Amino acid sequence: MALNYNKNTLSACTSILIGKKATIGGSTIIGRNEDAKASWPKHYVVHPYETFEEPQKYVSNDNGFEIKLPRTRYKYSATPEWTDKEGLFEEDGFNEYGVAMSATESAYSNQRVLGVDPLVENGIGEEAMVTVVLPYVKTAREGVMRLGSIIEKHGTNETNGVLFADQNEVWYFENGSGHYWVAQRIPDDCYAVVANQLAIQDINFNDPKNFLFKSDIQEFVNDYNLNPDRDKFSFRNIFGTHDMSDAIYSTPRVWWGQQEFSGKTDESPESQDLSFIKRANRLLSIDDAQYYLSSHFQKTEFDPLNEGENNKRYRPISLAKTQESHVLQIRPDLKPEIACIHWLAMGVASQSVYVPFYMGITDTPEEYKIGGLPYDDKSAYWTYKLAGVLLDSHYQELGQMFQNKQKDINISLRKKLRDGDIKALGKTDEELPEFLTKASNDMAHIALDGYKELIAQLITDSTDFSPLNFKTDMNL
Repeated sequence: MALNYNKNTLSACTSILIGKKATIGGSTIIGRNEDAKASWPKHYVVHPYETFEEPQKYVSNDNGFEIKLPRTRYKYSATPEWTDKEGLFEEDGFNEYGVAMSATESAYSNQRVLGVDPLVENGIGEEAMVTVVLPYVKTAREGVMRLGSIIEKHGTNETNGVLFADQNEVWYFENGSGHYWVAQRIPDDCYAVVANQLAIQDINFNDPKNFLFKSDIQEFVNDYNLNPDRDKFSFRNIFGTHDMSDAIYSTPRVWWGQQEFSGKTDESPESQDLSFIKRANRLLSIDDAQYYLSSHFQKTEFDPLNEGENNKRYRPISLAKTQESHVLQIRPDLKPEIACIHWLAMGVASQSVYVPFYMGITDTPEEYKIGGLPYDDKSAYWTYKLAGVLLDSHYQELGQMFQNKQKDINISLRKKLRDGDIKALGKTDEELPEFLTKASNDMAHIALDGYKELIAQLITDSTDFSPLNFKTDMNL
């Protein structure tokens, strides 16, 4: 999630992008943890296709950003915040053409760049990006170009990274200042993990298949003497930061993912030279993406759940400030309504489960459209948060039972999804929306009912942990 340029308020996101030849089964995959506040509910909604009589206008409640919108808005899904008083923050979803978008991965620009192209106070920000881009594009590449053109014209008030995917391509977009941006296609046989830094490195300006950018970015960099390198154009080096907060806060999360997927190396968790694009030592699955986003330096001395002097040294990937985590999977050789799966984990990813929703749904369960402050026992967000809160006080005693229940629910969800896939292939175009909506709702309730059972068990098992307890002689 994006923040204003203030590294004293470090609360942001972690992302993963995987090309189709790097995955089991040939899916393209993008995913991200939306991190901001420990108690700030999210909803999950579907906006229908609409054609308006007059061009529409978007006006941000956050910073006053304004933009005229096309008359036709494609159907799209999103995860807005429970209140729009500070902006919509729709964050992630699919549109009806099978385009996936996740916005944004916060990053930071250096002062020499911002000195010549400052951020624009009323420019586009995170809270508006999905809303004004996703419903108006038909491919991932079109998404990159639309967002880039908006930033060029209106400016942006934040430094951000944005994820796009369709059935064939995965793209990562970054802006490095008020108006300058680049985007790189993730090679089909590669992956990338990103954590609150400008990540894109060397730009090949003669490769439009894999790189897109503001047309005059080379002239801009040359005119203002911004490039610290003699023989390359590294977006990260020119526009990004390389300070201790990067080394402690950001790069360890990238390091952990690369060590997990590409094999152990001697690289330091605090290295400022980790590669953006990596090849895994195996084909990656949807489980790998979810495991990464729900991780907290497992199997290392930096895991905050372990005892030791380094267990709080680095900011974990999954943490209490996660509002929701999503993995957007697009499977090959299927129509978009069935191919696109929005895996959504409300609350803290490591304490939640990723529920699969088909893109072809027409609505979401009622529990996913409600919930604000304070706690609401009917809200999906609060159901998953409550389970985590109950676990936190007695993780050592109850953690294994919690994980066993998570595993059981995940197995049930994957079986239900497989059954749904088979049945969906036999449905007509007219039957499909209703079927996919019901199948998705059923999976959501499998998870919610499972978590309600888990909550009941957590409460029951916690009753004997009170500090007012006393071991009493049964003869008394």
